[in-house]
Amino acid sequence: MEEDKTLFDTHLEETWENLGKLSGLSNPLFDRTLFLMGYDFSSNIYLIRGDYCSLIDPGNDYTAFMQMLDLGIKPPDIKKIALTHGHHDHAMGGLELVRGYPGYAAAGLEVEVFLHEAGPVELKEMYSHLGFKLTELKGGETINLSGFDLEVIHTPGHTIDGLCFYHAPTKTLFSGDTVMPLAMAEPDDKAAGGSMDHYLYSVRTLLKKDVDHILPGHGGVAPKIGHWVVEETYSGLIKRMLGFEPLPLLEGAHLLAEKGLLEEALFSINKGLAAAGENIEVLEFKAFLLNDLGRAQEALEAFDQVLAKKPGDMQVFLGKGCTLMGLGRYEESLSFFDEALKRQPQSPEAQIYRGMALYLAGRLEEAMELPAFRQEFASRLKTELEKLSQEKQAKAGS
Repeated sequence: MEEDKTLFDTHLEETWENLGKLSGLSNPLFDRTLFLMGYDFSSNIYLIRGDYCSLIDPGNDYTAFMQMLDLGIKPPDIKKIALTHGHHDHAMGGLELVRGYPGYAAAGLEVEVFLHEAGPVELKEMYSHLGFKLTELKGGETINLSGFDLEVIHTPGHTIDGLCFYHAPTKTLFSGDTVMPLAMAEPDDKAAGGSMDHYLYSVRTLLKKDVDHILPGHGGVAPKIGHWVVEETYSGLIKRMLGFEPLPLLEGAHLLAEKGLLEEALFSINKGLAAAGENIEVLEFKAFLLNDLGRAQEALEAFDQVLAKKPGDMQVFLGKGCTLMGLGRYEESLSFFDEALKRQPQSPEAQIYRGMALYLAGRLEEAMELPAFRQEFASRLKTELEKLSQEKQAKAGS
């Protein structure tokens, strides 16, 4: 392929674009990757050059490979194909390598195709029939394309078999249809196992990655704004979960929490607080969310902020006490339960939590002096004894 480099560079601007020049980024990955923007029923195509060529999403446009021939890149030069998912606009172009050039097919193409194990059965059969080697992925693997190691991230949502490929040294994500600048894919729940719940989980996973650059399945590339693109996609998905009518921040966060989407509720709260400034009710809900998510130290800090503004709030005393108790700081938690009981001495909730802290601190006799805890303790003990009795009877009867 080196002998064709001059021809390749001469024709580059007419068809494929060099990612290094297009993005203004200097790195071997960008310098050796060519980008062809998709249109109509074809996705973007990425071709990575090295000792051999690799494709990430071969699209669905046979003319792309005619142009490749003009550039001096022949189908036998392509040794690996990685699919972000099995939709035709992303995957069918791989067949064109053989179907459009029977002469090369007769010579025998040695191509390894990477796709998720849940990819379309028909697509796998077509690739296998052409003699391509299939490597089915689960997510978590590392694949090498033309000398570059890419982490495989399973990102279901748009489809069940969605994958993203992450290049850690450049913080670059080949994102398929999972995240795209200024656009959002719909879950294909009828034909490809798409799911909004999975979609949220996948984008939440991507938010935890250090992403600077997005190379999407459609539209232009997004250098230097990768995290923003992922965050905007996540925000858009949350809005869809809430419906298209805008809701007040606290109401929306409560609705997300009721759906079990605690991470999404916290994300919405943080974004709302950043935009609108301090809101003590929202901050209080944030503290409870953090505690429920197991982020105890952050929860304590949030509770302290609330108590500085609402020094007599019983629920906040209970919340901070529970957080301390969850950290094993039982003696410290007691002072907050005591403060709650000063305000409502007969509160069953406060008595039970104080009793639990005393019990866990090894002070059972004091705990049993609290009527609500004594009743709760007896009820739970009865339940456990009944459970043990049932298990014993079941073993005896087997």
